[in-house]
Amino acid sequence: MRTENLLLVSVVAVAIVMVCGGSIVPLGAQPTTTATVSIDDDDIGGVVHSPKGPEAGVSVIAETTELPTKYAKMVVTDDQGRY
Repeated sequence: MRTENLLLVSVVAVAIVMVCGGSIVPLGAQPTTTATVSIDDDDIGGVVHSPKGPEAGVSVIAETTELPTKYAKMVVTDDQGRY
């Protein structure tokens, strides 16, 4: 029984090291290419940037009151800051 527990603990330890080992890669690295968005004349789009580069997870809200009813479109930027 003691050998089985030792084996189980060893397997769990190896699994934890394998999972955590992947986090050694710098997660905050920015892409080397500039993100662009292809849009038509009737589209709104772009890339949200900060001094650190493109920003992911930013809420972008476009609103108008020039229609019969107020209209708002909300999106969130992707991992390259595009919307």
